[in-house]
Amino acid sequence: MESLQNVFDRFSDVIGKIAAALMILLLINVFYDVVARYFFKSSSIAFQELEWHIFASMFLLGIAYTLKEEGHVRVDIIYEKLSNKNKAWINSLGCIFFLLPFCGLVIWYGYDFTLESYSLNEVSGDPGGLSHRWLIKAMIPLSALALTFSGLGMLIKNLRCILKQDI
Repeated sequence: MESLQNVFDRFSDVIGKIAAALMILLLINVFYDVVARYFFKSSSIAFQELEWHIFASMFLLGIAYTLKEEGHVRVDIIYEKLSNKNKAWINSLGCIFFLLPFCGLVIWYGYDFTLESYSLNEVSGDPGGLSHRWLIKAMIPLSALALTFSGLGMLIKNLRCILKQDI
């Protein structure tokens, strides 16, 4: 079980590095846009749209890494007073009954959402905007898939704690 957990954890680490790289790309894009707008009186709709595409991708991928690092929001007033085994039970049940079904729904409906955008060859409604709108829409089911893998790693870690395996 430990080796499987390590596979999921390594995957989440890669996703976290991709999200970090997207943050750098976002900073470069915003810097370019601001310099072009205020110093050269030039603006690009495509670069402005690219800002929210990169931000959305960074945020959606960062969710999986945040879960792996246990940086998500929880009610710490109650949670911090519990034993490790009770925390593991809460995390495991939350993963099985809430996280994984939610990810399944997002993947299921997000796939159709993306496929429809692709088949319509959806583009930006703004003149000079980005084409291939399906690419950003594909981030929704892809991020849910990454969150599923991160959740499975978390589930295995907590099951190992419940079963008293060395973690």
